[in-house]
Amino acid sequence: MKTSVHSEIGKLEGVIVHTPGSEVENMTPENAERALYSDILNLSIASKEYAQLNGVLQKVTRVFEVKDLLSVILEKEEVKHQLLNDICTLEKIELSRSLLNTPADVLSKLLVEGVALEKNNLTNYLSNERFWLRPLHNLFFTRDSAMGMNESMLVGKMANPVRERESMIMDAIFNHHPEIETTVLNPSKPAFEIQVHPRSTIEGGDVQIAREDIFVIGTGIRTSTQGIDFIIESIKRTKKEKHHIIVQELPSSPESFIHLDMVFTFLNKHECMVYPPVIFGMSRYRTIHLEIENGRVNKIEEFPNIPAALQKLGMDLEPISCGGHVDAWMQEREQWHSGANFFAFEPGKIIGYQRNNHTLDELNSKGYEILAATDVIEGKISIDDYKKCVVTIAGSELARGGGGARCMTQPIRRAEVNW
Repeated sequence: MKTSVHSEIGKLEGVIVHTPGSEVENMTPENAERALYSDILNLSIASKEYAQLNGVLQKVTRVFEVKDLLSVILEKEEVKHQLLNDICTLEKIELSRSLLNTPADVLSKLLVEGVALEKNNLTNYLSNERFWLRPLHNLFFTRDSAMGMNESMLVGKMANPVRERESMIMDAIFNHHPEIETTVLNPSKPAFEIQVHPRSTIEGGDVQIAREDIFVIGTGIRTSTQGIDFIIESIKRTKKEKHHIIVQELPSSPESFIHLDMVFTFLNKHECMVYPPVIFGMSRYRTIHLEIENGRVNKIEEFPNIPAALQKLGMDLEPISCGGHVDAWMQEREQWHSGANFFAFEPGKIIGYQRNNHTLDELNSKGYEILAATDVIEGKISIDDYKKCVVTIAGSELARGGGGARCMTQPIRRAEVNW
């Protein structure tokens, strides 16, 4: 499969996911904050909810699991040695021979779910750590570790060290898996002699492809301005035609604002989901448009908000309010539980949490039919029968992890949109 992501809404043809496993439960209230969670999840409930998301995706596209992709590349000895060496160097642990001799399918699981610390010496005996190699608690939010940008895959440079192994795994997959063809852009391994600032961070939750020549990127606690500068430099060196980057500054708190896709997502050719207080509220958070052409930045200007900047570039989007447009309290409550975090698998066909009733009512008033994921999976309803729809998945537990359907999906191929 050749990667191709030229929009946020084109018909989905390939997506990477990770079904949460024991790594989610290998977390306690004491270490949850270090793992970037505000609460601990119940895996048995979260798994049932995630099965709804996965079931819908299986109906509409080809789905790849991270562990399966990782198992394939670990069959290559040179790839296994390099990846393990890089991980152990990063996490300051000694590369063990037993790990090198572990079969690929088992090793793939260990690199995700963690390796227990053996209490076989004084240091380990006195350690408060349970794991020698920590679990990847956040991996089921596959969006952040890599993102499609036209024909390339941009590997994330994570803001927190606990997630850096996720990016290493995705970089190895995109460079070595025989079924995926792509050009890899990695700020940790910059090409084109690009100088990368030490403070550069980029996470996929902040990067959205409005159109093949327009990128909308949030900057805040997860994606730095220096990280966006890396994207600018990559465009300058690889594209001669005009490209646009719209940058949205984000609040540093509360934690529900960690990424742009928690306050703004594309739904259709002419519609977007917004959290009004951040996108339209009078605040010090700026919207900045950069124009790039022939290897240089031609223009930098400010706009009142993202829709206004997009309209100037020929994309006229009607904003639909997360939590409805009447009650600011409901907007705040539903945004907290990823009420703006929708994932489009076709123009006007999206997936989101069923718990956000006011948001769903607002979508329904705009012509979106509300469909239960269970009905879609069981074949009681055909998505093809609807021009616009929201497929709703259960989210009482998953939402407490701090992300929604867009966070849990990493598209690698979409069909072109007939604009």
